Amino acid sequence: MAKKLSRNGNRLKRHARIRRKISGTASCPRLNVFRSNAHIHAQIIDDVNGVTLASASSVDMKLENGGNIQAASQVGTAIAERAKAAGVENVVFDRGGYVYHGRVKALAEAAREAGLKF
Repeated sequence: MAKKLSRNGNRLKRHARIRRKISGTASCPRLNVFRSNAHIHAQIIDDVNGVTLASASSVDMKLENGGNIQAASQVGTAIAERAKAAGVENVVFDRGGYVYHGRVKALAEAAREAGLKF
């Protein structure tokens, strides 16, 4: 009988399945999202060269409550501004195995409003 995976184990399986289909290039890097209970992180990654071009998180922004939707939208705006500063406009969105809902959705929509295209 197969061992039952944890909730995070299931998420990692979903993330691996997503990563088989999408990859970031220099012209169109990957916007990766990681969320924990307390914080949310976003990175713009060029997978071909293995380089992180820009990053933002509720930790480095020193937000009072980094685990809510308002913090996620602030991180989304910040990652879009940092990506533009690095010369990136088009990205492919990697939700990291999370459901596109709540904090992940808020981050994505804030990044779109701030000028990232995906």
